Amino acid sequence: MTRNILPLALLVLLSACSREGQISNGGIYNVRSACPQLAIPAGTGDVTLFSPADSRSADAIDVIASITNLRSTCYEGEGQVASTATYDVVAQRRSAGPARQVVLPVFNIAMQGGDEVVAKRVGQVVLNFADGQMRTQTSSTATVRVNLAAVTLPEDVRQELTRRRKPGEVDAAVDPLTQPRIRDAVKRATFEQLIGFQLTSDQLRYNVTR
Repeated sequence: MTRNILPLALLVLLSACSREGQISNGGIYNVRSACPQLAIPAGTGDVTLFSPADSRSADAIDVIASITNLRSTCYEGEGQVASTATYDVVAQRRSAGPARQVVLPVFNIAMQGGDEVVAKRVGQVVLNFADGQMRTQTSSTATVRVNLAAVTLPEDVRQELTRRRKPGEVDAAVDPLTQPRIRDAVKRATFEQLIGFQLTSDQLRYNVTR
Protein backbone atom coordinates (compact mmCIF):
# COMPACT_ATOMS: atom_id res chain seq x y z
CA MET A 1 0.00 0.00 0.00
CA THR A 2 1.50 3.34 -1.07
CA ARG A 3 1.09 6.65 0.76
CA ASN A 4 2.01 9.95 -0.90
CA ILE A 5 2.27 13.38 0.71
CA LEU A 6 1.16 16.17 -1.62
CA PRO A 7 1.76 19.90 -1.08
CA LEU A 8 -0.74 21.46 1.31
CA ALA A 9 -2.50 18.13 1.82
CA LEU A 10 -1.64 15.26 4.10
CA LEU A 11 -2.65 11.99 2.48
CA VAL A 12 -3.45 9.43 5.15
CA LEU A 13 -5.71 6.47 5.59
CA LEU A 14 -8.36 7.41 8.09
CA SER A 15 -11.49 5.74 9.41
CA ALA A 16 -13.59 5.67 12.50
CA CYS A 17 -16.58 4.03 14.09
CA SER A 18 -19.30 6.16 15.57
CA ARG A 19 -19.82 6.06 19.30
CA GLU A 20 -23.58 5.83 18.91
CA GLY A 21 -25.05 2.34 18.95
CA GLN A 22 -28.29 1.26 17.32
CA ILE A 23 -30.21 -1.54 19.01
CA SER A 24 -31.80 -3.94 16.53
CA ASN A 25 -32.86 -7.56 16.28
CA GLY A 26 -29.79 -9.68 16.71
CA GLY A 27 -27.60 -7.17 18.55
CA ILE A 28 -26.28 -3.62 18.70
CA TYR A 29 -24.92 -2.07 15.52
CA ASN A 30 -22.41 0.75 15.16
CA VAL A 31 -22.47 2.79 11.98
CA ARG A 32 -18.95 2.88 10.58
CA SER A 33 -17.71 5.97 8.76
CA ALA A 34 -14.65 6.56 6.61
CA CYS A 35 -14.20 9.94 8.28
CA PRO A 36 -11.55 10.26 11.01
CA GLN A 37 -12.08 10.61 14.69
CA LEU A 38 -10.74 13.98 15.83
CA ALA A 39 -8.92 14.44 19.10
CA ILE A 40 -6.41 16.57 20.96
CA PRO A 41 -3.88 14.31 22.73
CA ALA A 42 -3.67 14.78 26.48
CA GLY A 43 -1.23 17.48 27.48
CA THR A 44 -0.94 19.09 24.03
CA GLY A 45 -4.00 21.33 23.91
CA ASP A 46 -2.32 24.16 25.84
CA VAL A 47 1.04 25.90 25.73
CA THR A 48 2.61 28.34 28.18
CA LEU A 49 5.44 30.69 27.25
CA PHE A 50 7.64 32.13 29.99
CA SER A 51 9.82 35.21 30.20
CA PRO A 52 12.57 34.54 31.06
CA ALA A 53 12.25 31.27 29.14
CA ASP A 54 13.96 29.12 31.80
CA SER A 55 11.68 30.28 34.63
CA ARG A 56 8.58 28.37 35.71
CA SER A 57 7.23 30.78 38.32
CA ALA A 58 3.72 32.18 38.00
CA ASP A 59 4.92 35.78 37.68
CA ALA A 60 7.11 34.75 34.71
CA ILE A 61 4.18 33.52 32.60
CA ASP A 62 4.25 35.48 29.36
CA VAL A 63 1.59 33.96 27.06
CA ILE A 64 -0.94 31.15 27.52
CA ALA A 65 -2.67 29.65 24.46
CA SER A 66 -5.27 26.89 24.10
CA ILE A 67 -6.78 24.93 21.21
CA THR A 68 -10.57 24.80 21.33
CA ASN A 69 -13.67 24.23 19.21
CA LEU A 70 -12.15 21.32 17.28
CA ARG A 71 -14.60 20.19 14.62
CA SER A 72 -14.63 18.81 11.10
CA THR A 73 -16.49 18.61 7.82
CA CYS A 74 -16.16 15.48 5.74
CA TYR A 75 -17.43 14.26 2.39
CA GLU A 76 -16.95 11.27 0.11
CA GLY A 77 -16.60 11.38 -3.66
CA GLU A 78 -14.77 9.71 -6.53
CA GLY A 79 -13.15 7.07 -4.38
CA GLN A 80 -11.79 9.48 -1.78
CA VAL A 81 -12.78 10.99 1.53
CA ALA A 82 -11.87 14.61 2.21
CA SER A 83 -11.97 15.82 5.80
CA THR A 84 -11.19 19.34 6.98
CA ALA A 85 -10.62 19.91 10.69
CA THR A 86 -11.19 23.44 11.95
CA TYR A 87 -10.13 24.75 15.33
CA ASP A 88 -9.65 27.98 17.25
CA VAL A 89 -6.63 29.08 19.23
CA VAL A 90 -7.31 31.54 22.06
CA ALA A 91 -4.48 33.29 23.88
CA GLN A 92 -3.79 35.71 26.71
CA ARG A 93 -0.62 37.61 27.51
CA ARG A 94 0.63 38.73 30.89
CA SER A 95 0.00 42.43 30.45
CA ALA A 96 -1.23 44.93 27.89
CA GLY A 97 1.57 46.34 25.79
CA PRO A 98 2.50 47.28 22.25
CA ALA A 99 1.27 45.27 19.26
CA ARG A 100 2.90 41.86 19.21
CA GLN A 101 2.86 38.71 17.08
CA VAL A 102 3.30 35.22 18.53
CA VAL A 103 3.82 32.19 16.24
CA LEU A 104 3.11 28.73 17.66
CA PRO A 105 3.78 25.34 16.01
CA VAL A 106 0.85 22.93 15.73
CA PHE A 107 0.99 19.29 14.63
CA ASN A 108 -1.45 17.27 12.55
CA ILE A 109 -0.98 13.51 13.06
CA ALA A 110 -2.59 10.48 11.49
CA MET A 111 -2.64 7.64 14.02
CA GLN A 112 -3.44 4.10 12.90
CA GLY A 113 -4.93 1.59 15.28
CA GLY A 114 -4.38 3.85 18.27
CA ASP A 115 -0.62 3.29 18.48
CA GLU A 116 1.14 3.90 15.15
CA VAL A 117 1.90 7.31 13.67
CA VAL A 118 1.62 6.95 9.90
CA ALA A 119 1.93 10.62 8.96
CA LYS A 120 2.74 13.89 10.68
CA ARG A 121 2.86 17.47 9.57
CA VAL A 122 3.79 20.52 11.66
CA GLY A 123 2.29 23.87 10.72
CA GLN A 124 1.98 27.24 12.44
CA VAL A 125 -0.71 29.43 13.91
CA VAL A 126 -0.12 33.17 14.11
CA LEU A 127 -1.54 35.18 17.02
CA ASN A 128 -1.66 38.97 16.74
CA PHE A 129 -2.10 41.05 19.88
CA ALA A 130 -3.23 44.57 19.09
CA ASP A 131 -1.73 47.54 20.92
CA GLY A 132 -2.99 47.44 24.51
CA GLN A 133 -4.83 44.14 23.96
CA MET A 134 -4.32 41.25 26.40
CA ARG A 135 -6.43 38.63 24.60
CA THR A 136 -6.58 37.43 21.01
CA GLN A 137 -7.93 34.57 18.95
CA THR A 138 -7.34 32.97 15.56
CA SER A 139 -8.64 30.00 13.59
CA SER A 140 -6.88 27.36 11.55
CA THR A 141 -7.64 24.27 9.46
CA ALA A 142 -6.02 20.94 8.62
CA THR A 143 -7.19 18.91 5.62
CA VAL A 144 -6.75 15.22 4.92
CA ARG A 145 -7.69 13.21 1.83
CA VAL A 146 -8.26 9.48 2.07
CA ASN A 147 -8.44 6.61 -0.38
CA LEU A 148 -11.89 5.21 0.35
CA ALA A 149 -10.89 1.66 -0.59
CA ALA A 150 -8.16 1.71 2.05
CA VAL A 151 -10.62 2.34 4.88
CA THR A 152 -13.14 -0.23 3.74
CA LEU A 153 -13.16 -3.47 5.70
CA PRO A 154 -12.70 -6.71 3.73
CA GLU A 155 -16.02 -8.26 2.81
CA ASP A 156 -15.51 -11.38 4.94
CA VAL A 157 -14.70 -9.24 7.99
CA ARG A 158 -17.71 -7.03 7.41
CA GLN A 159 -19.99 -10.06 7.10
CA GLU A 160 -18.66 -11.54 10.32
CA LEU A 161 -19.22 -8.28 12.18
CA THR A 162 -22.76 -7.79 10.88
CA ARG A 163 -23.91 -11.41 10.82
CA ARG A 164 -27.22 -11.83 12.65
CA ARG A 165 -26.77 -14.00 15.73
CA LYS A 166 -29.74 -15.84 17.20
CA PRO A 167 -30.22 -16.75 20.87
CA GLY A 168 -29.04 -20.26 21.54
CA GLU A 169 -26.32 -20.29 18.90
CA VAL A 170 -22.89 -21.30 20.17
CA ASP A 171 -21.33 -17.94 19.39
CA ALA A 172 -24.39 -15.77 20.03
CA ALA A 173 -22.79 -14.14 23.07
CA VAL A 174 -19.26 -14.02 21.66
CA ASP A 175 -17.92 -10.66 20.56
CA PRO A 176 -16.47 -11.13 17.04
CA LEU A 177 -13.73 -8.64 17.97
CA THR A 178 -12.27 -11.27 20.27
CA GLN A 179 -11.15 -13.09 17.13
CA PRO A 180 -7.60 -11.92 16.30
CA ARG A 181 -8.26 -11.85 12.55
CA ILE A 182 -11.32 -9.63 12.94
CA ARG A 183 -9.77 -7.43 15.61
CA ASP A 184 -6.61 -6.84 13.59
CA ALA A 185 -8.55 -5.99 10.42
CA VAL A 186 -10.66 -3.42 12.25
CA LYS A 187 -7.59 -1.96 13.91
CA ARG A 188 -5.74 -1.57 10.60
CA ALA A 189 -8.69 0.30 9.12
CA THR A 190 -9.22 2.58 12.11
CA PHE A 191 -7.47 5.93 12.17
CA GLU A 192 -7.53 9.10 14.23
CA GLN A 193 -6.57 12.64 13.34
CA LEU A 194 -4.75 14.24 16.24
CA ILE A 195 -4.13 17.97 16.53
CA GLY A 196 -2.14 19.74 19.23
CA PHE A 197 0.69 22.12 19.97
CA GLN A 198 4.16 20.89 18.99
CA LEU A 199 5.67 21.17 22.46
CA THR A 200 9.20 20.88 23.71
CA SER A 201 9.87 18.23 26.33
CA ASP A 202 9.94 20.95 29.01
CA GLN A 203 6.62 22.39 27.86
CA LEU A 204 4.97 18.98 27.85
CA ARG A 205 6.36 18.22 31.31
CA TYR A 206 4.97 21.51 32.59
CA ASN A 207 1.52 20.69 31.20
CA VAL A 208 1.29 17.26 32.79
CA THR A 209 2.72 18.23 36.17
CA ARG A 210 1.25 21.67 36.87
